[in-house]
Formats: sequence, C-alpha cells, structure tokens
Amino acid sequence: MPSNPVYLAVDIGGTKVASGLVSATGEVLSKTRVPMSPQGSAEEGLTSVKAAINQTLKANPGAEIAGIGICSPGPLDPRAGIVTNPPNLPCWRNFPLAEAITKHYRLPTSIDNDANAAGLAEAMWGSGRGFTNVFYTTIGTGIGTGIVFDGKIYHGRTGAAAEAGHMTIDYHAARCGCGKRGCIEALASGPAIAARARDMITKAGTNSGMLELAKGDISGITTEIVAESWRGGDALATEVLRETADLLTIWFGNVIDALEPDVIVVGGGVGELISNWFPQISEHLPKWSINQRCSEIPLKHARYSADAGLAGAAALCLTPSNAVAARK
Repeated sequence: MPSNPVYLAVDIGGTKVASGLVSATGEVLSKTRVPMSPQGSAEEGLTSVKAAINQTLKANPGAEIAGIGICSPGPLDPRAGIVTNPPNLPCWRNFPLAEAITKHYRLPTSIDNDANAAGLAEAMWGSGRGFTNVFYTTIGTGIGTGIVFDGKIYHGRTGAAAEAGHMTIDYHAARCGCGKRGCIEALASGPAIAARARDMITKAGTNSGMLELAKGDISGITTEIVAESWRGGDALATEVLRETADLLTIWFGNVIDALEPDVIVVGGGVGELISNWFPQISEHLPKWSINQRCSEIPLKHARYSADAGLAGAAALCLTPSNAVAARK
C-alpha cells in the first residue's frame, strides 16, 4: 500500500465519463470528463473509459494510486465486475469491465452501480458517517437507492438488491419506465414533479407563476420552474411539492418497516429541494409506518452532490467485498 494513497475514481454515464482522484478521507482532489461512446462496440466504450483514466493519470503524474473504482449504470454484477445490460449503454452486454481495467492498468479495480457506491461514500465520509445501517436515495431524473449495513453494500442474492426506487406505492398510478405501475420513481422523481405541476395547472385553469416562468407554454414547465415558483410563494407550486413530500413519506414508511435503518440520507438535485420538507415528512411518518419510533430516524441531506459518483467509486476501493475483480 502506498504511504499516501489516493484512489482513481471513474463515473460512467450515458453521455460522459468522469474521472478523478479521491483521498482516503473522501476529498475529491481532481476531476475531468470526456464523452462516452455508448452506441458503438464494447471496445469503443472501453476506449472512452481509458481516455478519462489517462487524462487523470497525465494530470497527476506523482500520485500514489492504490486502486481504481468504477460507477457504472446497471444492471451489473458487482462481484464479478461485469456490466450486464444497461439500457443507456448498449455497447456493453455481459462485458467484464473491471477485469479489462485491472489488466490494462495493473491496479485492483472495483465496480458497482452509482447509487450503491454513492450510498457507501455517504456512509463512510458523508451524512451517514457514524451510523451502522444507512439507507441512501438519490432523487433526480430517476430515484436510485443504496443500502449499507455495517459498512458494506447490501447486494442481495444476485447483486440486484436495493432497487427501492421501483417500490410500488400506488398500483393505480402512472406506469414507470421499468414497466410497473406506481413506483415511487414514477411519482416523485424530477420529471414526475414537473408532470404533476402541468396536470394541476391544466385542471385548475389558473395563471400560476409557473406558467409565467414557462412563458405561457405549459409543456415548458420543469422541476426547476416548480422550485423557483415555490421559493417565490406560489400556492400551486407549494401544493405540488407538498404532495411529493407526502408520497415520499409513504415510501419512507415502507422502507423503515422493511429495514429500520439508523439514518436516511437523501441526495440528488430533487433531494436537495425536498430536504426543505424533512420536518413535515418526519412529523407524518407515524401515519405510514407501524414502527412508532420511526420519527427518531434522522433524515439527512447528502454531503456529495455533483461529485457523488466519484466519491462513491473511490469508496468501493476501500471495501474488500467490492474488490472481487482485483483478485483475478
């Protein structure tokens, strides 16, 4: 082990690959990004990842790198280091990404999905530090989740656990992108909030400030417009977010009944907005959980925002159970 180790973190998305160095205490020391090639061959996708890693290595020639951690969209097999079939990365089907990176750079390499990894980073260095059992969720375009028990990611039998964003809370509600009806992702993610706002304005027939910000085009109402209108005191925007908080309360109640975590950490762009509603959610939790001490479980805003993927990728390097690929 180097005397002053850092970890090379890679965060892969459908359009970009971010890479950087992270310290052993979770500080993001450097970062860069390159375009991702998701539609071509497996080798073209791998070339994008190598390009991001190479930029980081070139910019930090004296770094004592102890390992490489990678966040990739799922589904994937974190134990084998294989990217299975992510919808937004069609270049990879059952692709042994961790093994390919390990062989090329001769460094131990770990891989997991972004929400699992970000949850681990929050448990180690962020808002979940000091808690034994952490439930993490990132709320944005979708809703991802991670479960960390005793400092280790809970993967389940096949590595597919912690998809709590696809927990159904209303089977009569809209169909989620996963195919199920009434998933919390279909009801409380960023696009769902914007859609609810548009629907409320249509039904109310009112001149909400949201419509003014969208320059009269109801289809142009976004989550950002809802947030801006709420901060300006718009009544309808407030109702949209209150209903979203109510839906999340029901969801958190189910999560608590299933897991009873020590803390719930909420990240993501919408998560930051919803953190303003934490007191209301805690107050109403007993209506939606049989655990009458549920309100004792703190709701915390995540430490990491835009750097959650990089911090999470680095955290993987420090958890032995996630370093299977490194032993190949």
